[in-house]
Amino acid sequence: MFDEEELAEIREAKESWEAETRGPTVDRFGERKETFTTDTGGREVDPIYTPDDVADLDYDEDLGFPGEEPFTRGVYSTMYRGRLWTMRQYAGMGTAEETNERFRYLIEEGSSGLSMAFDLPTQMGYDSDDAMAEGEVGKSGVAIDSLDDFETVFDGISLDEVSTSMTINAPASILLAMYIAVGDKQGVDREALRGTIQNDVLKEYIARNTYIYPPEPSMRLITDIFEFCAEEVPNFNTISISGYHIREAGSTAAQEIAFTLADGIEYVERAIEAGQDVDDFAPQLSFFFASYNNILEEVAKFRAARRMWATIMEERFDAETPASKQLKFHTQTAGSTLTAQQIENNVVRVGYQALAAVLGGTQSLHTNGKDEALSLPTEKSVRTALRTQQILAHESGAADTMDPLAGSYYVESLTDDIEAEAFSIIDEVDERGGMQDAVESGWVQGQIQDVAFERQREIEAGERTIVGVNDYRVEEEPEADIEEVSEAEQERQRERLAALREERDDAAVEAALDDLRDACESGENVMPYIVAAVKAYATTGEVADAMRDVFGEHRAGI
Repeated sequence: MFDEEELAEIREAKESWEAETRGPTVDRFGERKETFTTDTGGREVDPIYTPDDVADLDYDEDLGFPGEEPFTRGVYSTMYRGRLWTMRQYAGMGTAEETNERFRYLIEEGSSGLSMAFDLPTQMGYDSDDAMAEGEVGKSGVAIDSLDDFETVFDGISLDEVSTSMTINAPASILLAMYIAVGDKQGVDREALRGTIQNDVLKEYIARNTYIYPPEPSMRLITDIFEFCAEEVPNFNTISISGYHIREAGSTAAQEIAFTLADGIEYVERAIEAGQDVDDFAPQLSFFFASYNNILEEVAKFRAARRMWATIMEERFDAETPASKQLKFHTQTAGSTLTAQQIENNVVRVGYQALAAVLGGTQSLHTNGKDEALSLPTEKSVRTALRTQQILAHESGAADTMDPLAGSYYVESLTDDIEAEAFSIIDEVDERGGMQDAVESGWVQGQIQDVAFERQREIEAGERTIVGVNDYRVEEEPEADIEEVSEAEQERQRERLAALREERDDAAVEAALDDLRDACESGENVMPYIVAAVKAYATTGEVADAMRDVFGEHRAGI
């Protein structure tokens, strides 16, 4: 992009500036720190960046224009000038009735997408009356035991008018089947259903541990969903390949996108091995990243990820359609950065993290409530979180032009550095046999744990400032207004489930579950059978158990 003679002049001028202007000032007054680094990975930040730092940048090859390869500057040609990102607030409130109430409230307050949080038993494929669910019913989100609960969640909410994201993984096939069944009952054409299931089981083995089945059958379920949705629910995103939880477990920014894209590579390879055409299913793939406090590092990470995915899909998989090469992603502000101390500070953290996501070109965004370090967010804190997005959209100017930080010598240099580091990590994953092998060996988890340990050491040593925690502290009582799920509410959910079992046709349930087991054993696509089972009001646990009968359960380290 720059003439070599001009670059030589810039280098010479920079040396002069260092010697005559900056150097004497630093010698006299010093700087705040001996070394400045990015938030993660210890990447040193230079005092100033010039065209020399991006001398190898090729505009057409490395940047291009929004909506055109390599999509560094955005996946759509108008970005937020045409349509704002989806403001998708994450919610799940104990019972189906409470969640319906919260969803209706969010829609009334201007939320443009729904995002479901499920309780731990649902995430693990257990019903609310299972011994394994004791004390956890409704605690981390809504309890979904059957289609009856799903119908209640969406009572009065037409599925052709909303886009719904479901943070569900091991039992993703079951919850997707319930969503489809609700749409069928509402008379909504399946092609009109819009939303996303997370459905990213590899990161469960890496970071969250809410898995059910061993890796092989888990991967088979994912490819079955790809195939079924390409034919039946073409506008529903079949997977949200998640870096969020990898980052929350302690990874660096480069590790977050490297391991996430490596997961994506594994899923694409498995779908192709199952006989699917890459351009049939790849447009329905989506991604999910975290946004942290270092604004410029996060923007560079998002830009690098888009460019990397376009390269991967073209060079590895010979994808032909542009939609197959577009990395579309949802962002959530970083839960692990929220503090119980001085929780009002969390509003500021979330605001900066949201700004980074928008400057980085996210397609949808969840902003955390300030009190999520303590509990499920209150209605008031949810409203503040949503207002944060609305102010960003309508008052900040950040949405008025596309990729506004493009051309920044620092941002472009940082984008290149993160991309190079992430590709290096992917190369090592390849050398270890691919992402599934790297996860099963524990190598990926070890890489993340090492970074998390070092970060915690820095905080405890005071080398990394966390405002209100290890510096700028005040003595105060924690916020008292928190959401809680009572034992009475948990008991009502169990009673609701018992009533369902009394009223349904048990013979129809058993026949549907037998058909599902047969499909699991034969290798036939399981999704039509899961849809049939949930329509017969088989419970989440019963459907999961039918597949457990055939696939078994995963036990870490065994």
